[in-house]
Amino acid sequence: MKFRTDPSTIRGSIAPVVTPFAADGAVDHDALRGLIRWQLESGSHGISLGGSTGEPSSQTVAERVAAIRTAADEVGDRVPFLPGTGSAKLEETLEVTAAAREAGADAALVITPYYARPTQEALYQWYATVAREFPDLPLVVYNVPSRTSVDIAPETVRRLFTDFDNIVGIKETTKDFEHFSRVLHACGPELLVWSGIELLCLPLLALGGAGFVSAVANLAPAAVARMYELWTAGDHAAARDLHYRLHPLVDLLFVETNPAPAKWVLESRGRIPSGHVRPPLAAPSDEALVRIRALLDQGGDLAADI
Repeated sequence: MKFRTDPSTIRGSIAPVVTPFAADGAVDHDALRGLIRWQLESGSHGISLGGSTGEPSSQTVAERVAAIRTAADEVGDRVPFLPGTGSAKLEETLEVTAAAREAGADAALVITPYYARPTQEALYQWYATVAREFPDLPLVVYNVPSRTSVDIAPETVRRLFTDFDNIVGIKETTKDFEHFSRVLHACGPELLVWSGIELLCLPLLALGGAGFVSAVANLAPAAVARMYELWTAGDHAAARDLHYRLHPLVDLLFVETNPAPAKWVLESRGRIPSGHVRPPLAAPSDEALVRIRALLDQGGDLAADI
C-alpha cells in the first residue's frame, strides 16, 4: 500500500486483468497470480482487478474479496493496485471496498451504480457515502455509461473532487472525448484521469491524463506500457506508431462482448488454463473465432508476445 499516501504517483498503464475461471467456473487463483506476474514482467505500471473486464457482476462478494486478496498478495508493493470494488448495491460496495483497504489496495475503483439510473444528486450522495466511510483510502470514480446506463457529469465530478480529499481521480470509459476535456477543465490538472477506451488512451495524454486502464493490456501489456513511456519521454511519433499497431488487438477485444475474446486468446496461447466466462456471457461463436484469428494475424509481433 505504499502508493496509497501519494496517489499522484499512480500513473501509466494500469492493466485491468481478467478474472480467470477454471473449466468448472470456479475462480482460478493460480492462473490469476500467473497473469499478474506476466503483467509485471511486461512492464505494466499498475494492476487493476474487478472492473468490467474482470466480470465482477457474475461473482459473489466472497469470490471478489478472495480474488482481491490474491492479487494484492501477488502485487505486493511493486506497483500500484487498484481493484474495482463497486456494485449496484451500496452495502456490497462498502463491504468489498473495506476488504480491498484491508488487503492493502492503493486505491479503489468504484463504478457508478448500474441499472437504477440515479440522478446526478444521487450519484453525488453515493460517492459521498463511500468517501466518508473510507477517508484514508484514495477513491477513483469509474464512469462507464455503456454498461451502467448512467453518465456522471463533469460538474458532479468537480463537486466530489472539491468536497472530498480522498476522491482523487476518475476512469473515463466513454467514447465522448469532449467529456474527458470537460472533466479536466472543471477539476483542474490535479484530478487524475485515466482512459478506459482503448483508442482514446494516447489522445488523453495530450490533455494531461494520468494514463489508462485499457483491456488491450491483457493481450499486449508491454506495448501498452511502452506507449505511455514513449509519450512521456517526448517520443510522440513512436507512441503514435504503437497506438496504430494496437488497432487489430483492440478490435479483437470487441468482436463479441469483452472479455470473452481476450480470454479465448489467453487460453489458446497458454496464458490461462481455461477461457471460461460466466453467464450471461458466452464463449466466442464460431463466426467470431474466424474474425478473432484474422485480427491476431494482423496484430503481428504484438500478438506474438501473448
